[in-house]
Amino acid sequence: MSKKSKKQAKHEPSRSGAGGTPATVALTASGVAFTVHAYEHDPAAASYGEEAAEALGVAPEQVFKTLLAEVDGTLTVAVVPVSGSLDLKALAAAVGGKRAAMADPAAAERSTGYVLGGISPLGQRKRLRTVVDASAEGRPTVCVSAGRRGLEVELSPTD
Repeated sequence: MSKKSKKQAKHEPSRSGAGGTPATVALTASGVAFTVHAYEHDPAAASYGEEAAEALGVAPEQVFKTLLAEVDGTLTVAVVPVSGSLDLKALAAAVGGKRAAMADPAAAERSTGYVLGGISPLGQRKRLRTVVDASAEGRPTVCVSAGRRGLEVELSPTD
């Protein structure tokens, strides 16, 4: 396995949203401090989230994946640690629904504007209700996709 290159850039809140992905533009526009972590994505990686954790040298519990599900026919975003899995019944209950199923991948890409493996919970094309796993609350920072494979943003879970 080749060594992954890692680059990072710290961003202080500013009002200039020029450049970046829709996720980083949204964070900048909202005045949220964040750090961008770039790494060389391996297209053969079995798990994008675990690849990100390994490349960034952080625990898989600190890296969160963005999943889309349909709850009673409505697309819903779930943000869960890459070390875990999504409990569809719990997601449905969290939003007052009855049934949940994973969303069609094409529908997920269309509604978010991102490709699978690079879907960010931030800066999505359509505003979707979003549920974040409670385990994020106890962490000083979490990493989520910045909107493309090989790019993560690290930010406070309270932001």
